[in-house]
Amino acid sequence: MPGRSRTRCAWAPPGKPLYLAYHDEQWGVPVHDDRMLFEMLVLEGAQAGLSWETILNKRAAYRRAFDRFDPRRVAAYDARKVRALLADAGIVRNRLKIASAIGNARAFLAAQREHGSFDRYVWAFVGGAPRQNAWTHHREIPTRTPESDAMSKDLKRRGFTFVGSTICYAFMQACGLVNDHTTTCFRHREVKRLG
Repeated sequence: MPGRSRTRCAWAPPGKPLYLAYHDEQWGVPVHDDRMLFEMLVLEGAQAGLSWETILNKRAAYRRAFDRFDPRRVAAYDARKVRALLADAGIVRNRLKIASAIGNARAFLAAQREHGSFDRYVWAFVGGAPRQNAWTHHREIPTRTPESDAMSKDLKRRGFTFVGSTICYAFMQACGLVNDHTTTCFRHREVKRLG
């Protein structure tokens, strides 16, 4: 009902429109598009040590700077492009994170070739279907799981960087491999129906 206050996850407080839109429209929705999976992998890595709000505020600039997260284009970036990215105030200008995005694009393409799609590869860590959790309070939600540990280990083996288990779990939450909306959140049931 329009105008009616909705109960959301504790991390999506009122007064932060970008956060609310991300929570209400994207977080936890199962993603099967390789380009979006690559985008979220890069953004979750860029977020390391920063707030997610910082990354959300820079997301449009990231899409522009990284060619809308086309992994083929990002994998081909050269030293000149790296210099341009380091000068781009719209993104996180961290040399290691920029190098990670480029290296990860190359590893991403290799995983696509091996598995037919990155989607097929990454969803195998949860058996091909979202894990439907039923947390009643945000303090119950883990920051890593055996599945994120396995994903992190395998991504690192493939040459990915900025893919520790906590980053992998945040990626899994964002891309709907797990439904971590709390049961009191209006999105919990909606997202569950999408799985």
